[in-house]
Amino acid sequence: MKERLQKILSQQGICSRRKAEEYIQNGDVKVNGITALLGDSADPETDEITLFGENIRSSQDKVYIMLNKPRGYVTTLSDEAGRRTVLDLVGDIPERIYPVGRLDMHSEGLLIMTNDGELTNKLTHPSHRVYKTYLLNVIYDEGKPQIPAEVQLSKPMTIDGIKLSPAKCRKVVDLEDGCILTISIREGKNRQIRRMCTKCGFTVRSLKRVAVGNLQLADLPAGKYRHLTKEEIEYLRSLK
Repeated sequence: MKERLQKILSQQGICSRRKAEEYIQNGDVKVNGITALLGDSADPETDEITLFGENIRSSQDKVYIMLNKPRGYVTTLSDEAGRRTVLDLVGDIPERIYPVGRLDMHSEGLLIMTNDGELTNKLTHPSHRVYKTYLLNVIYDEGKPQIPAEVQLSKPMTIDGIKLSPAKCRKVVDLEDGCILTISIREGKNRQIRRMCTKCGFTVRSLKRVAVGNLQLADLPAGKYRHLTKEEIEYLRSLK
């Protein structure tokens, strides 16, 4: 059955529909060897659909992995600046998989990657606000604050005119020039935690995602991945 190309790309878990439209407008998508135009449709079962020259297959086996993303990698399919992407770390997986959500280049930690578009859309859709937990190391820009860092970061905040859900924040240990915290947030706005810290007068020294819901990074080494267990997959599918 034919469907709009942006819907197909989204359902495959490759990207959002808005990003798919951008790829189409840039000429990155082809159907049966012909460069697609915005508004074109295709049948994912019978047509050859390619993105950046690589075939997209709807019939491939579903793959679910957890990657411990190191610093210095970007969570995009390709990068015009030639920076390393997370796909470089999973090159031995034959199926084409994609990141669920994002971590900026200077952040590290738990990143789910899959080719299950339905699960990707569920975990990234604004209506499914799953808590993501980070280990945060901050420097106090103007000396130790009167109001503890964990209290400041837990207060309601506004970014880009949008009120954020209150974060859950706990201090782990004090440092000479700052502290280490855990912080859990439900949104995923661009560089959200770093911007929250800037508002409070803190500089982020390091930022590592350690959990998505109850899914824990644990002792997975940086740059390595593992396949999710059946129980973990079922847990992610059960999230509301």
